[in-house]
Amino acid sequence: MVSPLTIKGFQVYRGMLDLASQIALIADLRTIARIAPFSDPVTPGGRPMSVQMTSAGQMGWVTDQKGYRYQDHHPSGSKWPEIPASVESIWKEVSGVKRKPDCCLVNFYGEGARMGLHQDKDEGSFDWPVVSVSLGDEGLFRMGNISRGGKTESLWLQSGDVVVMGGDARLAHHGVDRIRFRSSRLLPKGGRINLTLRVVD
Repeated sequence: MVSPLTIKGFQVYRGMLDLASQIALIADLRTIARIAPFSDPVTPGGRPMSVQMTSAGQMGWVTDQKGYRYQDHHPSGSKWPEIPASVESIWKEVSGVKRKPDCCLVNFYGEGARMGLHQDKDEGSFDWPVVSVSLGDEGLFRMGNISRGGKTESLWLQSGDVVVMGGDARLAHHGVDRIRFRSSRLLPKGGRINLTLRVVD
């Protein structure tokens, strides 16, 4: 396994997944999307988000006018599909913990999509890391601080990169300022897929 690049406590594994692994992951994600189709989320204030999302695992993360939360079913009412073994193996390799993740949030970034600076803080405990997997187009990942404000660092994440947010970085603000649309050939129509693996309770 490649050694991580550490920036502000974020561990970045550059090029951890080779092309064959990325293609296999995309096939598994298409299976997830057939069972739990991507939705167009809105913030609790009713503002549409620019990403589309779905989930796999015991719990999925959702947002709507009722608030940000985890729930055990897709907005349609059906259960979330299981997290694929190919995804769990990434967690096992880099997380440093024996417990398996409860949730795999899948975000799709189309042309012009972004994700503002935020914290992952809806989980029951912050002792467990969050593992992020990038597939497809490059995304400009911004890494901030636990409190809002202060100096940030940015890095273009490429397809196959994996980021671990644990320790000092577990509650750090982070986001995606923009993507380089069609910078990758992994997705025929372009776009970026980001997986985040979490322990919920």
